[in-house]
Parts: sequence; C-alpha cells; structure tokens
Amino acid sequence: MAKSKISLDVDLDASGKVAGYAKLPYSVNRSAYGSLPIPIVSIRGRPGPTVLLMAGTHGDEFEGQVTLTRLAQELDANDLVGHLIIVPMANYPAARAGQRVSPIDQGNLNRLYPGDPDGTPSEMIAHFIETELMTRADFIFDLHSGGASLNYLPATTSVMSTGAVSEEERRAHMMAFGAPYGLMLSSAPGAGSSSEAAARRGIPRLGTELGGRAWIHPAYSELCEDGVRRVLGRLGVIEAGELPPPAAVEFLSVDRECYVYATAAGIFDGAVTLGSEVKQGECAGKIHFPETPLRKPESVYFSADGIVVCERALAMCEIGDCLYHLGKPL
Repeated sequence: MAKSKISLDVDLDASGKVAGYAKLPYSVNRSAYGSLPIPIVSIRGRPGPTVLLMAGTHGDEFEGQVTLTRLAQELDANDLVGHLIIVPMANYPAARAGQRVSPIDQGNLNRLYPGDPDGTPSEMIAHFIETELMTRADFIFDLHSGGASLNYLPATTSVMSTGAVSEEERRAHMMAFGAPYGLMLSSAPGAGSSSEAAARRGIPRLGTELGGRAWIHPAYSELCEDGVRRVLGRLGVIEAGELPPPAAVEFLSVDRECYVYATAAGIFDGAVTLGSEVKQGECAGKIHFPETPLRKPESVYFSADGIVVCERALAMCEIGDCLYHLGKPL
C-alpha cells in the first residue's frame, strides 16, 4: 500500500511523553503551504503492548475527546508498561467544527477505511490511521457516542463478524470497561469502518457508545475514563486496582431489524424512552405534519423485541432518519 502523505512532527518511537501533530497537507487561498494539524500524544514506558486510543472520529461526539485529553495529561510514562498512542480528534476538521462529518469534504471517517493517500482529506486521514498507526497497535480503542442526532445508553460495542478475537475475549474487555450494556453488533456499522480496518490487521478493537445529544453527561464522562483505565489495566499497561470495580454488563445483540427509521418528513413524537422493553409491532411513536394540519400523524413500529438502547435526539426528521434502535438480550 502506498505511503501516507501525512507527516508526523512527533517521534512515536521516543521514550517518555511527547506531543505534536500529524500534518495533513492542505493548500487553500489563505495558506498556500498549509496543513491540517491532527493532535497526537505518545506515551512510551517500559516494554509492553501498544494501544491506539482514538476519539473524534465523528466531530460532534465529545465524551471520548475529553477522556483522551485528560488521560494524555494524567498518565505518566514511568507508570506504563507499554506504549499509548492517543488521538483525541481523529477527523480533525470535523472535530474542530463540532460536526459529525468533515466540513471540508463531508467525509465520515468511520466509512472511509482503508482510505486513500491521494484522496480527500478524510480519506487521507483514514489511510494514515490504518497504515501508520494501526500497524503499530496490539489493541485499538475507538470511543464514540450518539453525537448531535442520537442519544445512547452507556455501552461498549464489539462487532461479532470481524473475528479479530474470540467472543469470550471481547466480552472480557467489555466487562472490564464496565458500561451497563455490551452491544454485540452482527456486522460493522457501515462499509469502511474502523472495526473492519482493525480486523484486516488482526487487531482487537473495542468501541463505545456513551450518551450523545452533543453534550457530556457527567456520569458518562466518569464512566468513560474509568472504563478505559480498567481495560488498560487488564491489558497490563497501567495499574488500575484503585478504581471502583466495574458494574455488571448486560450483553445485547444488534442486527438490522433492531433499527426504526422515519417513514416521512415531519416532527417525531416518540412513544418510549431509553431502557424501555418493547415488542415487535409495538408503536414507536408518531410523525406529525404541522405544515398540513389536517393530515393525520403517521405511526412507526418496532420490527423486533428488545431494549431501547438509542433514541433520536432531534424531533424534526426526514425519511430514512434513525429514530430508535434496540438491543436484543443474549
């Protein structure tokens, strides 16, 4: 595979803690020889596993960005057995703008792996992460939440079909993190995801979905940092014995029939809340049409039994917008 055109001004092989940027060439009217600076922190201690920690894949998901910023400041190389590569704003243009996708090229980083070294900025970032960072890693953390349009119950995620590690090992990582739900996805969320990239490299990957609504829930923020630390402790990278023990995890499967989509453009009035147990055929809510006040509302329905783990955070909807998704108890 061709070499990335993104350059590093930080030495990932250096001992101790170093910070800098991955510089993506970006020539525009105001800056002929400019670059987009993707922040990176490298913390290398004694010999041990390398863990890649990413957040900001979607720029409106803030929980992971804050957690990784805190960890970059708090963790000391002298206390590490291994190497942490911390990327808190993976799709920097999107994260800088606070938007799900890049305002430069509308790129959704989690749909673009393995990327393209000669492609759009988002494609170049995907290529850089897979070829320059993932190739160093023994374990990958990719921290997500619902962003501006969705809101999740706090959960870890793992894709069953990618097969980088056994289901038993996936569950062990999820139990160490300690989010109340563990979502076992039947397939990656979309072609070109970091799950698929990690699987191509044979690297275990753990994801999260922690809240959303483009804000940070205080309890989820604490859970995110403690959970990452507990998994790093399980991997032997840090001592994590002083942390509170993880909560019990309820494992849920997620497949295509778990999702409920808007069937019309209008204002959605949901009938259930996060954590509700629902049945196939039950009404999920109604879409109303204030522009045509005499038009009757249109109901939408659940296609499976399960627990509501994700809800739309915005009332306005268009055809095809995700309104809810379920997890099925395992």
